[in-house]
Amino acid sequence: MSEAITVSGMVLSASPVGENDKRVVLLTRELGRISAFARGARRPGNQLMAVANPFVFGQFTLIPGRSAYSLVRAEIRDYFTEIAVEYPGVYYGYYFLDFAGYYGREGLDATDMLNLLYLTVKALLKKNLDNRLVRRIFELRLMTMNGEFAPDPSGMSESCLYVVNYIMQVPLTSLYSFSVTEPVRQELERLMDNHIKRMIDRPLKSRKILEELTD
Repeated sequence: MSEAITVSGMVLSASPVGENDKRVVLLTRELGRISAFARGARRPGNQLMAVANPFVFGQFTLIPGRSAYSLVRAEIRDYFTEIAVEYPGVYYGYYFLDFAGYYGREGLDATDMLNLLYLTVKALLKKNLDNRLVRRIFELRLMTMNGEFAPDPSGMSESCLYVVNYIMQVPLTSLYSFSVTEPVRQELERLMDNHIKRMIDRPLKSRKILEELTD
């Protein structure tokens, strides 16, 4: 039997398997994006029932298998249960998980990506922040991390270029500490929509749902 390992991460998705189990996708600091089976997680009273759900953040103990890991226990730092009743915040949240899953890769250190995702989900719960701006900040910073974004000064206003450079360079802890004017936010939206169309090679269902609900 393989030796158990403990990783820090967030559950990106969870789906039923058989009568009692779940398959979860985790974004982890140490292993990148991985899949794990949570045996018995759908059975009432099972210790994994509450932890094998999207948005759950903490430390997960895993046993490596041939094609996937087995989740055996977890110490949770935050369940983010409040987000389930935030509308439309919860739909932004699912899109952020999906977007992070698109860029996550197994075997690659995901420390910065995980920190960004955690801070972004927390930002959705702050009443003073505009979720529309939070979305664009998250998209831009994550694509910057993955080397898929570089600004074109010729196609932007001076104000928008300043905001873009700020988002690309500011420490993560200060990322959601500013606001912008409505014209700049709209320009940023157009910029990111056009860039994502060029860079993302498959549609994200969560993005389509979010836009249908918020347009």
